[in-house]
Amino acid sequence: MSARTVICLLRQDLRLHDHEVFHWAQSHAEHIVPLYCFDPRHYLGTAVYNLPRTGPFRLRFLLDSVRDLRSALLKKGSTLVVRRGRPEEVVADLIRSLPFVSAVVFHQEVASEERAVEQAVKDVCAQMKVKVHTCWGSTLYHRDDLPFPPARLPDVYTQFRKAVETQSRVRPLFLSPDQVRPLPPGLEEGAVPTMEELGQTEPVSDHRSAFPCSGGESQVLARLKHYFWDTDSIATYKETRNGLIGVDYSTKFSSWLALGCISPRYIYHQVRQYESERTANQSTYWVIFELLWRDYFKFVGVKYGNRLFHLKGLQDKSVPWKKDMTLYNAWKEGRTGIPFVDANMREMAMTGFMSNRGRQNVASFLTKDLGLDWRMGAEWFEYLLVDHDVCSNYGNWLYSAGLGNDPRENRKFNMIKQGLDYDADGDYVRRWVPELQGLGGGEVHAPWALGPSALNHAQVTLGTSYPHPVVMAPEWSRHTGRNAGGRQSDSCPSARGKKGPSHTPKQHKDRGIDFYFSKSKNL
Repeated sequence: MSARTVICLLRQDLRLHDHEVFHWAQSHAEHIVPLYCFDPRHYLGTAVYNLPRTGPFRLRFLLDSVRDLRSALLKKGSTLVVRRGRPEEVVADLIRSLPFVSAVVFHQEVASEERAVEQAVKDVCAQMKVKVHTCWGSTLYHRDDLPFPPARLPDVYTQFRKAVETQSRVRPLFLSPDQVRPLPPGLEEGAVPTMEELGQTEPVSDHRSAFPCSGGESQVLARLKHYFWDTDSIATYKETRNGLIGVDYSTKFSSWLALGCISPRYIYHQVRQYESERTANQSTYWVIFELLWRDYFKFVGVKYGNRLFHLKGLQDKSVPWKKDMTLYNAWKEGRTGIPFVDANMREMAMTGFMSNRGRQNVASFLTKDLGLDWRMGAEWFEYLLVDHDVCSNYGNWLYSAGLGNDPRENRKFNMIKQGLDYDADGDYVRRWVPELQGLGGGEVHAPWALGPSALNHAQVTLGTSYPHPVVMAPEWSRHTGRNAGGRQSDSCPSARGKKGPSHTPKQHKDRGIDFYFSKSKNL
């Protein structure tokens, strides 16, 4: 009998640690084919507005991660087989060309396109009489360990969190293999494609980036060591996580989590070890708290399926959204005339990253102030963000639009108050909107509220060097230096909250838990 070969189809699980697919294959085959396919469907347009689906920053991060996994496998007696093509077709070709493929194994995903690939692979294997084995490994809590079936997932996050924290357990890790069983003889590993071959150009690195990081398991394990064990940054995470400038105001794990370069269970067990050996406080718990948000959106995706992408959202609620391309382009390009919005949008366009605080604000601005179709925002995020995760991105945009599964979570953010609260001295805005460099302190958040002398002194000409606001919300006037009669003063009132662009004002430490949620309506 020929030696058994198992194909491990890898997708959003580009790591060796805590990897049930590799664990299963090691005990069921003499040869293992770790396979990654660059699926051409990932490089087409988005579903509604035909934006590029995979932008340059995420593609560069993906290529880093693929090369990193290949390097790790080479050290363990294997390699990563890379192909360009639809996974179901690549798998069929391998089954035909290899002597004895006994099984194909992969981690299950949540969204419809990923599940369609899984079904196509299953269909091919059924026709070719090859076994399929599936695993679940993308969430902190295993789907089978939830205290309710996914169809009965609570529509309120807090109910979900309390239930899993009291009635479920996080499973132990699968250990990384010391050696991985070799490829079948004669199988070529294949070249990792270039950015250009996949339709993108190498993005220019920006020294201002808050995420100047590379993809790959080795990179994120080093990041965790730095954030937890070398600097103890985790011990103050809850106080700093709403920052805007710098690498260490938050964990920055999300991009690696999105590609499965790190397991959420690994992060959890490292937190517990840190709490045991160093300190346990609200900050260490908050890292787990936010991993639970990520889980929640995955299971929302399981429960609601394609309603995650529907215009009417999870509530089947009709809203007269606009599709004004002039307003949309101003938002995309950071030309709205609202400095805090523009700074965040430019940071994302230049680096592929935006802070949690920024995402809340620009999403609220697009849906509540501009009244644009929320999918326009979700698809732009999908294109540009390094850490795009389909369930978290679309789930959060539904909440920002007031269409999420919990109708109580329908908030509108005050752009000026948010800027003053979280960028009190205006350092973040001036970092990304250099045409406003001449405006000092918090007054940079509302240049239209300044008098002619202040603008002239700063060499700012509204409508020429910087846009007039594309929209004005009445609630902004409480924070822009305008009095009730609308007359302008030459400077804004001093910003409340402590100095420093990455300092979280005390009264706001419990805000911004994930992308959009907040207990207070005074935003």
